Amino acid sequence: MNKKKLIKSLKIILPLLLGVFLICISIYRSTEAERNQLYENIVQADLLFVFLSLFCGFLSHLSRAYRWKFLLAPLGYKIKLHNSFMAVMSGYLANLGIPRSGEVLRGASIANYEQVPFEKAFGTIISERVADLVMLLLILSIAFFSQTEYIIMVMDTYQINPFFGILILVILFLLGILFLKIIKKSTIPIIVKIRNLGKGILEGMKSILTMKNKFAFLFHTFFIWGMYLLMFYLIKFAVPGASVIDMGQILVAFVVGSFAISVTNGGIGVYPIAIGAVLVLYGINQQTGEAFGWVIWGSQTLLNLIIGGLSIILMPLINKK
Repeated sequence: MNKKKLIKSLKIILPLLLGVFLICISIYRSTEAERNQLYENIVQADLLFVFLSLFCGFLSHLSRAYRWKFLLAPLGYKIKLHNSFMAVMSGYLANLGIPRSGEVLRGASIANYEQVPFEKAFGTIISERVADLVMLLLILSIAFFSQTEYIIMVMDTYQINPFFGILILVILFLLGILFLKIIKKSTIPIIVKIRNLGKGILEGMKSILTMKNKFAFLFHTFFIWGMYLLMFYLIKFAVPGASVIDMGQILVAFVVGSFAISVTNGGIGVYPIAIGAVLVLYGINQQTGEAFGWVIWGSQTLLNLIIGGLSIILMPLINKK
């Protein structure tokens, strides 16, 4: 196996092993009674609320696919909604295998079936991620100001230093500026190719400033994240003992879960354990908190597996001509 294939394999295997390792540690540290209670909380989940949560997740994905059309329109591309939706779902499925690969597959899919240049499609996806980051920061701010005491407790318990994170972001920003200055003046062929790709991506990103349907884009952005919160909130009524969790606690758990899901393949292992760990700080039974995490993670992952898998199969068939 050459070095390139080895690195690619490690990107898939290591996050997955981390998730499995965390699951094993969680099982090892719990007693038989605690494991039985966790299992009972999961299997006794009210399926009505689980399906309502899944429906909210489906609506968020559909809205994301529709919102993408607004970003591509200023570039002169009018894509079909079904292709946009299947590309989005294929991307979610890819993220379960290789973290952060979904954006590349999504851009490649729409480039293949709608003849949109990949770099421009990818640029619009980056613009989407910027909008999503703003929404996550908004929710984080609301959670922080409504639950300041508990946020500080979480940081202290898990030794999270926010200033260290800010320092890393500043360093990455400065390195990014340095990299841009290098590729701007370089005449090396590979650097020139990167520069041309970057120009296409930048053009795609600028579409958020030139699109006509800014209000509709904002509406769908708020709708997507509203559905994310609602699908998360509904699970409190599904898991036994979770109905006591209030909205402020839901916001904190939601934010922590949003960051945790990027650590391993689709958040396997990390997501439910992180949710359980946060809710314990509020006095929620650990097995109830982890069951909450497993039900929301398991149901949404199953949704992505089914619809994402069907999308990969159906997309070439529907676009056969």
